[in-house]
Amino acid sequence: MSGPALLVGILLLAGCGEAPKAEKAEPRPVRTALASTRAATDAVTLTGQVEAQNEASYGFRIGGRVIERLVNVGDRVKPGQVLARLDPQDEQNALRSAQAALSAAQANQSQTRNQYERQRQLLARGFTPRAQYEQAEQAYLNARSQVEDAEARLQMARDRLGFTELKADSAGVVTQRRAEPGEVVQPGQSIVEVARQDGRDAVFDVPAVLLSSIPADPLVEVTLAGDPNARATGRVREVAPQADPVTRTFRVRVGLIDPPEALRLGTTVIGRVTVDGGPVIEIPASALTRLNDKPAVWVVDPTAKTVALRNVEVLRFTPASVTVAEGLKPSEIVVTAGVQALHPGQQVRLLGTQP
Repeated sequence: MSGPALLVGILLLAGCGEAPKAEKAEPRPVRTALASTRAATDAVTLTGQVEAQNEASYGFRIGGRVIERLVNVGDRVKPGQVLARLDPQDEQNALRSAQAALSAAQANQSQTRNQYERQRQLLARGFTPRAQYEQAEQAYLNARSQVEDAEARLQMARDRLGFTELKADSAGVVTQRRAEPGEVVQPGQSIVEVARQDGRDAVFDVPAVLLSSIPADPLVEVTLAGDPNARATGRVREVAPQADPVTRTFRVRVGLIDPPEALRLGTTVIGRVTVDGGPVIEIPASALTRLNDKPAVWVVDPTAKTVALRNVEVLRFTPASVTVAEGLKPSEIVVTAGVQALHPGQQVRLLGTQP
């Protein structure tokens, strides 16, 4: 056999040998974390203002012309302090008339009493008929009733004269004035409004969707809008039974517990209450990727050590963590590092699972 033929034969014999085996891919190292369960808490924040728990609207019991208004908005008042006065001339005249009527009634009573006593003595001796005695007795009883009526009318006249002065019945701060000197007012018409110093409320307009999620008796943290260091806590004291026809919100009054002086009436405050949303699943933010343009995570099969891409529903997220509403179960293992270099069914080697 010639040289070239021998070379070809050697090559053919070499080609008939076994093909080399492909090297098996090594499992990809990944870092993982356990899907943990925690209680979801949301902070509901609203802006409101401080108002008095009790506000009194003062008005005269009688009508008349205002001659003095002795307080202005912002003035502090004490119990018994005069707030305003009406022109007392008519009531003074009525008082004098009642006094004169009482004097006349008392004089008539004295006269009829003397006649009655005389007729009673004469009747006892038999010197006067019983009919005349009974007539004198009836006249005396009528005169005594007239005195009682005159005394009642005199007391009413004194009361009406006293009603010409409008007085505060408790300590507080004047918040509004509704009448000026010279104005003729009707009985019961508001003259001034006073915020009583027996408590302060933080008042908020709460949407119905938030109202349904707030606990029954939450502890509300209230801070001054311009000074976060001025703060107080409070409890919901009153919820409006009907929504505002314009804003469709419900007015909620929060009674403040020992509020600082900085939380004055009318100041703007921020209320914050924590709402419990039930248990949720939380994972590191680095575990999140996308599948079909939706959020997804790589889930590790702990037995086969393979990964599968699964869509999840994100409830909320922060730069550090993601809260998952649906798509994961507690204690499932998710990949947190290397998520961009994986494919479904790929075997992985766990470098460490964060709790």
